[in-house]
Amino acid sequence: MRRITLFDYGAGNLHSLGKALAGNGREVRVETDPLAALETDVLVLPGVGAFAPAAARLAAARVPMRDAVLGGLPTIGICLGMQLLFDTSEEGPGHGLGVIPGPVTRLAAARLPQIGWNAVEGATDPMFAASGLTTAYYANSFACRPFDVGAVTAWSTHERDRFPAAVRIGQCLGVQFHPEKSSRPGVNLLDHFLRQPDLLVIGQRGEVAVGAGAHDVVAGGDLTADLGPGGVVIQGLVVVEAGDERDEGLLGHDVFPGPSR
Repeated sequence: MRRITLFDYGAGNLHSLGKALAGNGREVRVETDPLAALETDVLVLPGVGAFAPAAARLAAARVPMRDAVLGGLPTIGICLGMQLLFDTSEEGPGHGLGVIPGPVTRLAAARLPQIGWNAVEGATDPMFAASGLTTAYYANSFACRPFDVGAVTAWSTHERDRFPAAVRIGQCLGVQFHPEKSSRPGVNLLDHFLRQPDLLVIGQRGEVAVGAGAHDVVAGGDLTADLGPGGVVIQGLVVVEAGDERDEGLLGHDVFPGPSR
């Protein structure tokens, strides 16, 4: 049973989101303690609310939560949850997780908030094509501005302000829209994220973590980080998809388990 935890910082809308995340082999739970929320297979930062009170709720566990996300804990931030992946927000005081460096600023538009459907453009994450999501439902007045636009995997435009619709770093996905309100394609996107292939987290010695578990592998030799364009490097750990043809090259190399789930 895969554990999916919604961290409740008073954002609301947890019922509909929980329903969209539910499925066979999944246990969806709501957790108000930010440290306890990390004892999970997938962390979800939900979507409605204000930056300052949400940042205050996660402040006590900001560093361990940031480390867990950067360490490979599968995480999805939705709307406000995406904004909490960043450093600060013009909406109010407090600090986000800083997983993706950059601020959150007010949309440069006369009509705020943006409420309703908008096109999702330039998607580079294959989950968008697989889910069929080309338009999504928004309810926002602020948008994320990553210093490195390489983290952006899709865009939207409100009036003349082009802003990130989605960002991705390793196993962390942020979406400014509400997938649970974006009809079947939005729910499909959540499902694809939850069903993505297990990951191998590779390091120096011992075992290889596969999803939430681990198994022994043949140890010995030196680890190479040259895994091609599909590999993702997170804080010095090399991550590849389980079952990838490059997986075979791990036999005979020293590996160690990824962060505990």
